[in-house]
Amino acid sequence: MDAAVRVQVPGKVNLALSVSPRREDGYHELTTLFMAVSLHDVVTATPARRGRLSVEVSGEGADQVPVDMSNLALKAAALLRARYGAPDHGAHLRIEKRIPVAGGMAGGSADAAGALLACSVLWGLDVGQPELLELAAELGSDVPFSLMGGCALGTGRGEQLAPTLCKGTYEWVFALAHRGLSTARVFADYDTYNEAQTTPRMVIDGLMTGLASHDLEAVRTGMCNDLEHSAIRLHPAILDTLEEGLGLGGVTAIVSGSGPTVAFLCGDEDDAVNLVVGLSTLPSVRAVVRAKGPVPGARVLSNS
Repeated sequence: MDAAVRVQVPGKVNLALSVSPRREDGYHELTTLFMAVSLHDVVTATPARRGRLSVEVSGEGADQVPVDMSNLALKAAALLRARYGAPDHGAHLRIEKRIPVAGGMAGGSADAAGALLACSVLWGLDVGQPELLELAAELGSDVPFSLMGGCALGTGRGEQLAPTLCKGTYEWVFALAHRGLSTARVFADYDTYNEAQTTPRMVIDGLMTGLASHDLEAVRTGMCNDLEHSAIRLHPAILDTLEEGLGLGGVTAIVSGSGPTVAFLCGDEDDAVNLVVGLSTLPSVRAVVRAKGPVPGARVLSNS
């Protein structure tokens, strides 16, 4: 058993998010196009005696992340142990956060994916990516994509993934809000206002064609988010960020996932740098970060 395993795992942006009416089981059918971006959390797993599982968190929004068994990374470690490990397998997880917490960029899901990979290596389990993806789907809709990375079409609850072709690199600027948004609250608002206006599949098909040829205009036209109105209703400052930010530059902008982070797609690095400067002056914005995409999914940085 090794002393420490460090895993890097990316955040994501939903270039398209189409939401159907709520099913009888409480979930929604989703059609979404994911892109992994270069905002990474790092999950480090070290051995713990007598099957103990624990977690500590540092970095971006650490004070908002639970450290009890409601933490999704701890749930991931417990599920992995129950399915493939032994009762005496223990781990202490250190999570270094750069992905915004409750920002619609799958930070908690990324940490769960990181924990699955880190603990599987730490405990020397004979578990490959197919098995990890199955466990990830049990933990949450975004967890499988955090393992996979790149670009992918998600269906079902978003957990059924098909990798998609993406040519070149895309420049992103993310405007972070002063407070987070609960994904559950955003979906509840969406259901309350009966806004289930499922995006036509031809829009997402056009977006995928644009990604395959690096056609920024086709990507701009195809980017969409059925949850955007609900996120704005719950956090009206998002609208200020969208409207004022677009006046400062960028190809287009979209609420990332369930929000409140706003993602701006830029034409090149110079546009991204200029947009960072402009967005930093907006009162609705707490912080601004740049990233590139697509990037790989969860990967081991060190194992020693």
